[in-house]
Amino acid sequence: MNSKALAIGGIVVVSAALAISGAVMASNGGGDDNETPITGDALTRASAVALDHLGEGQVTETEVGDEDSYYEVEVRLDDGSEVDVQLDEQFNVVSAHPDSPDKNDND
Repeated sequence: MNSKALAIGGIVVVSAALAISGAVMASNGGGDDNETPITGDALTRASAVALDHLGEGQVTETEVGDEDSYYEVEVRLDDGSEVDVQLDEQFNVVSAHPDSPDKNDND
């Protein structure tokens, strides 16, 4: 192989790696490497509790093992604002507060 072919091959490999890492970050809902989304029945239950507590909105992101509580459910309200609902392991609401802008730099 000549050096031009090797350079093109290297660019393709690097581009593919960047595309894959970007897709993984997007599927995890942001840039925090430590966030683990809630899944399965726990996701269904946590989402229902958060929406019932707020009375409106749409779940936009979830996290298990959050620094503030066991579960965190982020909800976008009908007016466009976002609220973090913190739940304990039994799905009881611990707190609900506006999402801090520095937490989600991608918003």
